[in-house]
Amino acid sequence: MAPWWYTASSTLLLSSLSAAAWPYSTYSSMDFQPPQLQVNRTGTTEPGYIFLGPRGGVQPAGQAALIYDDEGNLVYEGPDEVTANFRVQQLNGEDVITFWAGEMSDLGYGYGAVHILDNSYKEIHTVTLTGAFVTPDSSSKDSYIDLHESYITPDNTLLVTAYNLTQHDLTSLGGNSSEWMLDSHFYEIDIATNQILYSWSALDHEDQIPLTSSHQKLGGDVGSQEKPYDAYHINAIATTNNGYLVSLRHMWSGYYLFPNGTIAWQISGENGGDFAQVGNANFSWQHDMRVYNETDEGLVLNLFNNANTPTETEAPTTGVSLAIDLVNKKVTGLRSLTDPSDPIHSVSQGSYQLLNEVNGHVLMDYGSISKVKEYDGDGNVVLSAQFGEDNAVASYRGYRCQWSAVPFWKPSLIVTKTSEGATVYMSWNGATDYDNWVVYSAATTDSANNQQISAANRTGFETTVNITSPPTNYIQVAAFQGTKVLGTSEIVSF
Repeated sequence: MAPWWYTASSTLLLSSLSAAAWPYSTYSSMDFQPPQLQVNRTGTTEPGYIFLGPRGGVQPAGQAALIYDDEGNLVYEGPDEVTANFRVQQLNGEDVITFWAGEMSDLGYGYGAVHILDNSYKEIHTVTLTGAFVTPDSSSKDSYIDLHESYITPDNTLLVTAYNLTQHDLTSLGGNSSEWMLDSHFYEIDIATNQILYSWSALDHEDQIPLTSSHQKLGGDVGSQEKPYDAYHINAIATTNNGYLVSLRHMWSGYYLFPNGTIAWQISGENGGDFAQVGNANFSWQHDMRVYNETDEGLVLNLFNNANTPTETEAPTTGVSLAIDLVNKKVTGLRSLTDPSDPIHSVSQGSYQLLNEVNGHVLMDYGSISKVKEYDGDGNVVLSAQFGEDNAVASYRGYRCQWSAVPFWKPSLIVTKTSEGATVYMSWNGATDYDNWVVYSAATTDSANNQQISAANRTGFETTVNITSPPTNYIQVAAFQGTKVLGTSEIVSF
């Protein structure tokens, strides 16, 4: 059993825990304090950067969308805000960054918007959701998109989740006839116009998803508007060949939906649902269900198997792959990923990302436990990284993504005077492709023909150069890729 002080809300959000004694990085050229990513590489990893959204016990200047490289160096830090689902996706054939940002409720969901940035970090779309939603305190929100999903479909639309309070008859669960509960919704939204193209409500399908099937029990003071009952807890949506796949964590199930919203079949981690289980095909309290290799005869389903909740610690968390045979109505366990040297019990959140369908590499973010691990096709850990104390810092999901960006802002430069001359600190937040710096001496703050006085290879996020007897008190730096200039700073005086 979990300690007495664990509650569903405090552990899901990790917002009430004090900052842990975890090392943070600081820089002279930028006012950032991201948690250090401590990396242990034990094998060959897939290409790409690590994308995280740490929160809970994080320094205010480090609670942001963050990109790191495999050496643990910061590459990009976004604005100071609570984020989720920070990753690279494709929109109209182009790589874009997407993330949710907003406010998180103590009940385990949130209200916010989805931001879409191009490869210069300019925001090209902001997706919001409005409507007749009811909140715990009856307040209105600018947007009701929940943190759990923000997936760009092959049709260049956006799938998002939302939670709406409603009064409902809960007598079948031991409650009364007009208690408050959370209805799990999802929406497909046109990105350019914010027009709702499709909507679905779990409660509209109570005949196929009975409340009595929920593993989240009704009890205590749950059932008021301030503390509504969460029977479903929607946390992942995926498009399929014939509709959608919806993950409901508290039902231990995924549901394959027809386009009209009715349920074609259910896959249950408890008993298989509509399928007979072959081998180990169990899962519980899952996140991040994804469909692969779908045909009319079957598909592969990948998911993050928490196997734990804030009040129940059952078994180590695993990454699970299941083969679903639609013809013979069987589900077979294909793969169960865990690190035997480091068993993790993730009570909330988490993600399973198939990095390479050929070699089988997978990245798992452990949600409420501030770790990410990459596994190879044989199930061996080739990278393990941590960014906070256990149960003190979380990242709802984490990804490895290939990304190339030239920011629309200029490189940052700070120059301090020393007894021998000056120390130059330079960085370019979010820039991925430059590999060296050139330092110039300028005659004035607006001079154009400046004299090169030093050069240095890029070293992590921030590069430092000591200058002896600079010819003037004005310095400028430029970021190069080889001999090509990618960005030039302002001229600063010291």
